[in-house]
Amino acid sequence: MSVPAIESTLQQMASLATGAAGRPAEDASQLKGTGPGSFGGELKAAVERINELQQAAGEKATAFQAGAPDVALHEVMVDMQKASVAFQMGVQVRNRLVSAYKDVMNMPV
Repeated sequence: MSVPAIESTLQQMASLATGAAGRPAEDASQLKGTGPGSFGGELKAAVERINELQQAAGEKATAFQAGAPDVALHEVMVDMQKASVAFQMGVQVRNRLVSAYKDVMNMPV
């Protein structure tokens, strides 16, 4: 995978993740440094958002099972699907990063 393709993918992931979080998207140039908009910071924030979605879905499912009157089954199912899609996206991102890392490490010096 080429560097422009990786940057394009990172930009798409950032815009999707920030769109899901309700924040305006940052451009891909901010994913490169060590500041608050760095790649590592964005990756950590994405993992935290995935964790939050999974925890919220779990709490809503527990509340539904306990018989809370304000929690409907369709809300539980939607939240569970959101958490599942977010987790699968995270796994795919990880796979792409590992693949890109291996490609870079296999480049001749």
